[in-house]
Amino acid sequence: MSVNGVDGAETEDAGWEVEPGDESGAAVIATVGRQVRLWREAKGLRPADLGERIGYGEDLVRKVERGVRIPRPEFLDRSDEVLGAGGLIAAMKKDVEEVRYPKEVRNLAKLEARAVEFSMYFNYSIHGLLQTEEFTWSLLRTRRPAYGPEELERLVTARARRRAVLEKDPGPEFSFVQEEATLRRPIGGRMVLRRQLERLLEVSELPNVEIQVMPTERADHPGSGGLIELLKFGDGTAVGRSDGIFNGRPVHDPKRLRILELRHGIIRAQALTPGESRAFIEQVLGET
Repeated sequence: MSVNGVDGAETEDAGWEVEPGDESGAAVIATVGRQVRLWREAKGLRPADLGERIGYGEDLVRKVERGVRIPRPEFLDRSDEVLGAGGLIAAMKKDVEEVRYPKEVRNLAKLEARAVEFSMYFNYSIHGLLQTEEFTWSLLRTRRPAYGPEELERLVTARARRRAVLEKDPGPEFSFVQEEATLRRPIGGRMVLRRQLERLLEVSELPNVEIQVMPTERADHPGSGGLIELLKFGDGTAVGRSDGIFNGRPVHDPKRLRILELRHGIIRAQALTPGESRAFIEQVLGET
């Protein structure tokens, strides 16, 4: 995104493309686009006229109106003001916010918002709910083939939004087990890692959060099959997945969930205690 040096108006496309296959999201954005177009035409403005008045290009206005571009909140605010919509266009920001993120991420966020208990084991990176924003940026930029700038921004923003679940009051119960290697890999450089370790220590002080470290020296533990994620809900149901079992697909069947719970329970038992883990993280921080 570029910024006009004279008046600060954004002149590049600002938003995201609608994700292929996201039918529900596409329907929302199509509705928003039609409303913008109807208000614009009612004012007797061309797309170029509206773009000039709100500080965006004509091409973006046309894409939003066609429902192929997800507008940013400021686009809707400015359009509402210029078109005299009395808040009707700006009111659609909440609907747009729900579809700004990839469909898979939205579905995960909905599950996490319902969960009352989280049991997580991660062996290749810091869990997304524990990451700082700069660590997330650095981690996602290592992906090959590389994400484009827009997709990268979408994913970083979506992950930041998911982290709000840690701030709920009353909050769910969280159990995180991290492999030692994930605390030492300098994703983004030494200072990024230091701030990430400080964030882990900060989160570990929350009364409903336990963070444990699985030392590399443990010769035999059932986490070699990959990550394990378990979410339990208030109605007694649950969902879980693991890279190394059930083809990595989410499972709901009690028998399969029991297998994941068994593995996660053994991993927790073999990891350092929360107190020992905190001391270990402090030690790694001092060495970084």
